[in-house]
Amino acid sequence: MPTTRSTPTAVMLTRADVEEFGRELDKIRDEVMASRGEDDARYIRGLIATQRKLEMAGRVLLFASWLPPAWAAGTAALAVSKILENMEIGHNVLHGQWDWMRDPKIHSATWEWDTASPADQWKHSHNLVHHTWTNVLGKDRDIGYSAMRVHPEQKWHPIYLAQPLYNALLALFFEYGIAIYDVELERIPTGDKSLKEALGQLRAVAAKVRRQIIKDYVAFPLLAGPCFLPVLLGNLTANLTRNVWAHTVIFCGHFPEGAEVFTEEQIQDETRGQWYLRQLLGSCNIDGGPLLHLMSGNLSHQIEHHLFPDMPSNRYAEIAPRVRALCERFGLPYNSGSLARQTASVWKRILRLSLPGPGRPRQKETAPPVEEVQAAV
Repeated sequence: MPTTRSTPTAVMLTRADVEEFGRELDKIRDEVMASRGEDDARYIRGLIATQRKLEMAGRVLLFASWLPPAWAAGTAALAVSKILENMEIGHNVLHGQWDWMRDPKIHSATWEWDTASPADQWKHSHNLVHHTWTNVLGKDRDIGYSAMRVHPEQKWHPIYLAQPLYNALLALFFEYGIAIYDVELERIPTGDKSLKEALGQLRAVAAKVRRQIIKDYVAFPLLAGPCFLPVLLGNLTANLTRNVWAHTVIFCGHFPEGAEVFTEEQIQDETRGQWYLRQLLGSCNIDGGPLLHLMSGNLSHQIEHHLFPDMPSNRYAEIAPRVRALCERFGLPYNSGSLARQTASVWKRILRLSLPGPGRPRQKETAPPVEEVQAAV
């Protein structure tokens, strides 16, 4: 059953328990990483080939879009190909999940993906900052993407009254929002980033966006001749579909009720076991079958992804039952629910926290036994 909580949970474990929890997770990781092989390589190569065939089929069908069924089929194929390219391929390749293959065509150092964020900027913002400081207030910029109040611990500001509206707009134009977000413009006024550096990054974003616009909204529509407008609309629909889907999956992995946040003080001298625990308590999964997991880039296994970000994504479904069983053994929550449930939870939280209050939830007054420590870092 999904675990849902409205206030941070004081998970009480001994320090020895926390470190044992970490060692058990290390065992899972070591087993999987040692067993990577041809089946995994065949998976990612086959997926890339399938994604490219879908894109080609979608664009060819759109050239025949004077026939409504061809337009619908072409748009759907193109949308699916873009989702696969971003979610299960691009995101995971850029995490270095496939670097062990030593294939320069499928490597985090060489891959560039079909989205507005240049790969190097995204890797810094996501891989380095977010995955190091997951759900740490003041350190993890992905908490609300510096634009929304998604945890009561965040101080309320009148601008948050409009967050239901601009979250809907962010969903439609998610790739562009993330590209600007990765530039970290808010660091310029504080002196933590120079205007010159930011302008250089913005130029890189603009160059990437320009190439995409030319490809999807100029070149392919022009090649379609009399079908210029239907092809343009098909490409636009595919891109918007990809954006909304990516936004939904990512928000469901980070912001439903039960996802917790931490302070910098709480993570001082953090051990490996405590780091694992923070990843667990700050993440949420989406229940579903193989198709959902594939189309989500296996971020439906957000808990497993935060625990093991460099593990090949096709292995998350394999280890998820073991991680859940380990959580049950240690009495830890494993936040998982259907897509509908997690999406509703996210939007409920965004609506509720757009208003002033509640503040930081009051901790339970019951004191823990002397021999126990608060394991939530």
